[in-house]
Amino acid sequence: MKKGFKKNIGLLHLWLGLGSGLIVFIAALTGSILVFEKEIDGAIYPEYYNVATIGKTKKTIDYCTTILQKQYSIKKITRIYTFNDPSRTMQILAKDSDKKAQFFSIDPYTGKVLATTPQESRFFVVVLSLHRQLLMGDAGKIIMGSSCLIFAFMLVSGIVLWWPKKIKNLKQRLTVKWDASFKRVNWDFHSTFGFYSFLILLVISLTGLSFAFDWFQNGVYFLADGTTKRPSAKVKNPTKIDPKLNNTAFYQSIYNKADSIFPYTGNIQIRMPIDTINSITVLKENIEKTIPNQSSAAYFDKYTAEEIEARPYESFSVGDKIKRLNYPVHTGSIYGLPTKIVAFLVALFAATLPITGLLIWLGKKKKKKKH
Repeated sequence: MKKGFKKNIGLLHLWLGLGSGLIVFIAALTGSILVFEKEIDGAIYPEYYNVATIGKTKKTIDYCTTILQKQYSIKKITRIYTFNDPSRTMQILAKDSDKKAQFFSIDPYTGKVLATTPQESRFFVVVLSLHRQLLMGDAGKIIMGSSCLIFAFMLVSGIVLWWPKKIKNLKQRLTVKWDASFKRVNWDFHSTFGFYSFLILLVISLTGLSFAFDWFQNGVYFLADGTTKRPSAKVKNPTKIDPKLNNTAFYQSIYNKADSIFPYTGNIQIRMPIDTINSITVLKENIEKTIPNQSSAAYFDKYTAEEIEARPYESFSVGDKIKRLNYPVHTGSIYGLPTKIVAFLVALFAATLPITGLLIWLGKKKKKKKH
């Protein structure tokens, strides 16, 4: 019975692995690159991240946006990123007259536009789209999510296949016999390092499913909060008609109010609504905390800049907090450089699994032909 079970698991492991191997390879390879996205992007394009000279005082956000709108045919500003680090640039995402998203880097001390590029052509935007959607939109998202689900099964089934029949053989399964034949080294590498990286890869896979499937995210909320219902991340705008106020400090006013509402050190992101119904969302990340992505939210009237509602991070449900931990856990950034290095190495190893697995299958096939 046990032998038949293991044989069936082996067949599933084989054919699911062959079917999803290319997608897993792409996901793992792009994932390993995305682990160090900020570091790589900052090294290649420093003008998007750091100013040449740190000034004494920063210009208002509205001063910077006014210069931007004068120099470029900006139709609508969608996001503004500000940073507590004095060496950082201000980053603005806006749509031009052709409704195409443009990414701008601005010196907050002078208001000068340092760099600009179409958002969709940014290297890591392309890599992320490949990682999540295979550059194929919703269809690619389903394919990638399904492959992620298969990979999670592959990890569990791999442990079943790895598990030795006798305890005395356990030591042999825990080491790679480097001086053996290529076939043996390949098998050891696939199975032994698969065992060592099993737990980390399983966590990465499960957190990846949250990005791919709403049903999985709803399941997390149900387990954490006992319900899949959650407060909307958007708040309707109370003012229905633009009163056309002469407000020359609109964005700066919102920034100052949000900074005052949440009196801790943090980076502030202003998100303009993409529709005509909802209000402005402001997120302030608490960089004083060890664990990243602990952001509080405040909502402001998109016409008058008046505060509507504030939601401190502490008021979020357990499900909401888990959701916010999902990204740093998935990318390995949760505890900084040490966990990033671990995530990078196991992601690179995951990229080798379809290759070494294919070689194992070809070796067995060749052996059968000889017999």
